Amino acid sequence: MPSRRTFVSPVSAPSPRSIYPACVKVLFVCSSGGHLAQLTALRDWWVDEDRRWITFDTPDAVSVLAQESVGWGHHPTTRNLTNLAKNAVLAWRELRDYRPDVVMSTGAGIAVPFFLLARIKRIRTVYLEVYDRIDSTTLTGRLCRPFTDLFLVQWERQRALYPGSVVVGPVW
Repeated sequence: MPSRRTFVSPVSAPSPRSIYPACVKVLFVCSSGGHLAQLTALRDWWVDEDRRWITFDTPDAVSVLAQESVGWGHHPTTRNLTNLAKNAVLAWRELRDYRPDVVMSTGAGIAVPFFLLARIKRIRTVYLEVYDRIDSTTLTGRLCRPFTDLFLVQWERQRALYPGSVVVGPVW
């Protein structure tokens, strides 16, 4: 695993298997749109892994993930306790049935119940902070951080916001 002070180029970023050698299954959890685009931009990183996606049933996500194994989350997630509860049930079911070795997310709100339950189930978690927030933390980043095994940022400047994070460089 890279040291906390290492800059890792996204081109040479470690694959899930090199970070967690026993890793064989990755569950990607993210909102559709830009969050999904950032994870799909890492295709070379995850293409050889057994993977499943959890995102929102939107036209862009349906198109981008047409050939992937996908579960659909409930949105909106901001300030919607009903959808938070539905996503927590979805998280419990996905973690139980798919049994991933690692859960990875770029946010947003849908990630929170997955990271909390992954921690309870002792499943590794990786959070990649979005590239466009360099002056302040994101709500999801703050909420997921206590449950994250490896916290990645895309800019050196973000490391000050998230001490102990690893800079991987911009993925987009």
